[in-house]
Amino acid sequence: MSRITKNKKAVQDKYDINKYYTVEEASKLVKEISTTKFDASIDLYIRLGVDPKKADQMVRGNVSLPHGTGKSLKVLAICSPDKEDEAKKAGADYVGLDEYIKKIEGGWTDIDVIITMPPLMAKLGKLGKVLGPRGLMPNPKSGTVTNDIGKAIKDVKKGKIDFKVDKTGIIHASVGKVSFDSKKIQENAMELLNTVQKLKPSSSKGVYFKSVNLSSTMSSSIKIDSSILMS
Repeated sequence: MSRITKNKKAVQDKYDINKYYTVEEASKLVKEISTTKFDASIDLYIRLGVDPKKADQMVRGNVSLPHGTGKSLKVLAICSPDKEDEAKKAGADYVGLDEYIKKIEGGWTDIDVIITMPPLMAKLGKLGKVLGPRGLMPNPKSGTVTNDIGKAIKDVKKGKIDFKVDKTGIIHASVGKVSFDSKKIQENAMELLNTVQKLKPSSSKGVYFKSVNLSSTMSSSIKIDSSILMS
């Protein structure tokens, strides 16, 4: 218990939980207050002034983080036989068609991203109940349903992430690891924030960025001054 108390005291001495920080300050601070022994993920939580229940206010998209997330994503390419070599060369961890559809039907979901081709979506459609809740269903808007299988796989491996506002109006996405240089965390965070800003629905009135917080796994949350972003 004493170690936990010391860690908490050390963290409390480093920052003010009521203060709002710039993205640059928060990116440095999140590294300092992380007390885990493993390389913790760093996540951004963006609360938006939208109503996700309204179709025209559903904010979703993708962004290529300049420095990646630090995570090694497992990619499954569901493709036709003539595209298998392309998928393998691009770095897909699993490549195939019917055999993987059967595996997923049996409950296998040990993957992070599925990339497929437009003509094959009909086969994946019946897997909606398995893939949907896990956020694994490919989507043309996120670039995971495409004939350019190789490029899509390379983009994901380099750090392209999908994001979507949840039912409470929050976008949650990973922007790096504690081992990252603070400048890389800052640049990843700004890339995501700028992308979300560009997706502001015209029907969304009032303040768009209601709150922005940065935290690492099991660390306290750092408030970011969202007034520096366009409201």
